[in-house]
Amino acid sequence: MENLKKFLKRKDIEISGKRYGIDALGAMAQGLFASLLIGTIISTIGERTGIALLVTAGGYAKAVTGEAMAVAIGYSLHCPPLVLFSLAAVGHAANTLGGAGGPLAVLLIAIIAAEFGKAVSKETKIDIIVTPLVTILVGSSLAALCAPAIGSAASAVGKAIMWATELQPFLMGVIISVIVGIALTLPISSAAICAALGLTGLAGGAALAGCCAQMVGFAVMSFRENGIGGLFAQGIGTSMLQMGNIVKKPQIWLPPIIASAITGPIATCVFQLKMNGAAVASGMGTCGLVGQIGVYTGWLNDIASGAKAAISLWDWTGLICISFLLPAVITGIIGIGFRRFGWIQDEDLKLDL
Repeated sequence: MENLKKFLKRKDIEISGKRYGIDALGAMAQGLFASLLIGTIISTIGERTGIALLVTAGGYAKAVTGEAMAVAIGYSLHCPPLVLFSLAAVGHAANTLGGAGGPLAVLLIAIIAAEFGKAVSKETKIDIIVTPLVTILVGSSLAALCAPAIGSAASAVGKAIMWATELQPFLMGVIISVIVGIALTLPISSAAICAALGLTGLAGGAALAGCCAQMVGFAVMSFRENGIGGLFAQGIGTSMLQMGNIVKKPQIWLPPIIASAITGPIATCVFQLKMNGAAVASGMGTCGLVGQIGVYTGWLNDIASGAKAAISLWDWTGLICISFLLPAVITGIIGIGFRRFGWIQDEDLKLDL
């Protein structure tokens, strides 16, 4: 057992929740963003402007979604070059065979293939053959055996959540908005979670509401301490910047959480805001305005399919209110109340920007 521990340490194989559940998951979301999501945005711009080059470029980006996710996961696991490059084939296999639940299949299978590849890396004189061979064979075999089942399970969970949201939009609006919003601020990836579950439709709209409540909420609530820089860093960047302050004083998290519990059901019941673009956008909030672009892309998809006649003023009102106005107003008011009661003190929300 001691020899095994030394071997794993030498190979930088760390079996832990942080490495797999935070580092790898977060990296997977970045790979997904750099392929499927940005590809969708590029191709949508191309379609709306009639620039064929953008449509083609976007298509190329979307075509390597599995590969991008797997390589990103490998990078987060500190894979040697041969393992890292071989993961492209693993990601392609897992994402293709995983279907709608492909991202979750890629996450699980790429992790295993990467660790096997790291274990044999530079252990033989023919490393250039052995390392990619083991990585690809392990990953491809697992993809063939497990990816369809993993994908089906993830898809089933996502569909169940979306079905429940259609059935109980108020209750599920609250639950999804709060949970996904919290996930966005925690050092895990709400985008990857939404992508893995294929969270779209009303459920995707509730997820978007929760993420926006956290990002815009913290940006507005901490404006006194952080100014314009903090407004953009959190409102267009990420509310994860506040995690250090949250650990020191957890009650500063309550205003955005309360706001998400309010805006979630407003999104589902009042505006019926749906995310029919890429599922990963449901967990992005206002980060680079990706969530809003995702909703807009979904509108265009619905119009193209005949499910929607046109984009209405009510649609735009709902998107703007849920994404920006309501989170800012609700969190701002609650934050003022918390400060008056002494639950939030000056400098509690200060960031080192």
